[in-house]
Amino acid sequence: MIHSLSGGVLNTHGKHDYAKVKMLDGEKIGETLWFVSNLPELKIGDKVKVEGLSYDYATGEVIRIDRNVDEFSFPISYKRMKKIVEILK
Repeated sequence: MIHSLSGGVLNTHGKHDYAKVKMLDGEKIGETLWFVSNLPELKIGDKVKVEGLSYDYATGEVIRIDRNVDEFSFPISYKRMKKIVEILK
């Protein structure tokens, strides 16, 4: 009650798409990792370029997509996650 009377706003949660990617190269080759995606056309089976961990970029294949997930509902902090950069042709 006090919060609303002080003119503050409730903490808003962002919703994001998360993709599980099997790494095809880089230091994590063969592993599956989660990435954030802002590509609405992304689908399972797409080859993607992702931000690297200790390297610039790597490639992987999307094996799962969870769409429109609240950032506080996902077990990995959104701020710490790497992103999918682009879909490869």
